[in-house]
Amino acid sequence: MHAKKNLFNPLDPDFRTNPYPTYDRLRQEDPVHKNIFGNWIVTRYSDAQVILNDKRFVVDNLPERLQQKSHYLKEGNLNTLIQTIDKWLVFLEPPNHTRLKATISPAFSQAIIENMRPEIQAIFDDLFSKVVHKGEIDIIADLAIPLPALAITKIFGLPIEDYEKLIRWSADSIFIFEQPIPLERYQAQNKLIIEHKQYFLEKVAEYRKIPNNGLISYLANQQDVEQPLTAEEIASICIMLNITAQETTQGLLGNGFLALLKHPDALENLRQNPDKIKSAVEELLRYDSPIQFVARRAKEDVEISGRLIRSQENVIIYIGAVNRDPEQFPLPNQLDFNRHSHSMAFGRGIHYCIGVFLAKLEAQILIITLLNRLYNIQLNTDKLEWYESTILRRLKALPIKFSTLAEQY
Repeated sequence: MHAKKNLFNPLDPDFRTNPYPTYDRLRQEDPVHKNIFGNWIVTRYSDAQVILNDKRFVVDNLPERLQQKSHYLKEGNLNTLIQTIDKWLVFLEPPNHTRLKATISPAFSQAIIENMRPEIQAIFDDLFSKVVHKGEIDIIADLAIPLPALAITKIFGLPIEDYEKLIRWSADSIFIFEQPIPLERYQAQNKLIIEHKQYFLEKVAEYRKIPNNGLISYLANQQDVEQPLTAEEIASICIMLNITAQETTQGLLGNGFLALLKHPDALENLRQNPDKIKSAVEELLRYDSPIQFVARRAKEDVEISGRLIRSQENVIIYIGAVNRDPEQFPLPNQLDFNRHSHSMAFGRGIHYCIGVFLAKLEAQILIITLLNRLYNIQLNTDKLEWYESTILRRLKALPIKFSTLAEQY
């Protein structure tokens, strides 16, 4: 084994800028690798597929771990945070996971989301019209942050002007998924979640009295189900959906457009063949995945590719690595809009992300609209900065300059 050679630090700035050479080395030399913290690091597609579909592996028990950590607080508690995330799909197993997912998933089905295409296109067009005259924009600040926030606000049935609150809460809460973080950060998250949750509880009460066409109203007024969701469950689910719908989509929009800028032939190919946009988004998701890893815990001893993972040990599946596995994706460092293998960008198994169709739709609209309306698109900075996150890969800014169609003639 080459364990010492393969150690890597996900907090290293060079790794954050470009993790893919490290992933390649791990995959080649020690694909099921035990790191210095005693966690197993998985970088091969075939191993990831087995683990994510194996019932002997369960999701992170963060609510339980926070309950134990809260005893070390000198004052205050983490009760609201724990009670809230305890109802998130990402931390649930059947039967609770099955019940909640069955209740929420229909609202995010492919057909329902596709029907929203004109509405989301209109949201994008309005955002775009406010900045296009400048001749330069920041893809992230001007488009990738407000677009998913406005979309989820509309889906929830909330007042559209509240979208800025949802942006703030989402940006400040995504760090719940970072591991590990100091207890003080969890205390700050607890305070934020109290505010976030109170807002949604008030909306549940309001929409029970005066229903509308949004998701919150639908969940609050279900009569035909055996076990309707409680107000607490609805508020907790909305917090989860708000965070995940925004942060991962921002990563997809920014990373995807950057990949096109770095591959001008692919960009031009897509401009000339806009019917390829759906397969292009699939490939961009694979190429630079916004979610870089998912964690699982072994319920019993399990052997994976000759390595014995013992009961209660953690496995970290690096999605960014498995999506560049050459065994599954030939020439993985190239963009190829004709690939037939789908990536694991949104997971696998029962915890496959329910927001996948929404994120893809927003990416399709942003990318193809920009390619239809802008020409001579160029990166407008010498230095790109990435968020200081281990789980999310996304840019702080993506400034571009361009000319418009009118200037071409």
